[in-house]
Amino acid sequence: MSSEFTTAVIGQTEKALNAILDRLLAGRSLTEPQWVALTLTVMGGDARRIAGALKVDEAAARQRLAELAEGGLVRLDAAGAATATEAGRARWSEVRAEIGPITERLWGDLPKADLDVTGRVLGTILDRANQYLARPEL
Repeated sequence: MSSEFTTAVIGQTEKALNAILDRLLAGRSLTEPQWVALTLTVMGGDARRIAGALKVDEAAARQRLAELAEGGLVRLDAAGAATATEAGRARWSEVRAEIGPITERLWGDLPKADLDVTGRVLGTILDRANQYLARPEL
């Protein structure tokens, strides 16, 4: 694998990480977007934050929450606000417990300085991409 920083490397990395996540979610009746919605709900997020993370509109984010509610993983109040149920928190904890050792194997032995630089670079790219997506002409 080339060490050159390109969009292909970013894309291939994202696809590989999503494939790992998909394997973890298989058999748990969760899709990747539902996982993101459940994670953000457990962390105290709302439909607006979920929409931002998934790069979808709030209606699509609310649909993911409705799917999770149908599965008993979140509870929606009359205003549409979601809270994780006990089952939802248990499912989230179960998957997170499996993710930890995997991420440790993937980058746990990399130097902290390299990870810090990578985090800053990817954070900058993410900020710029979000600014680009926010442009009304797109």
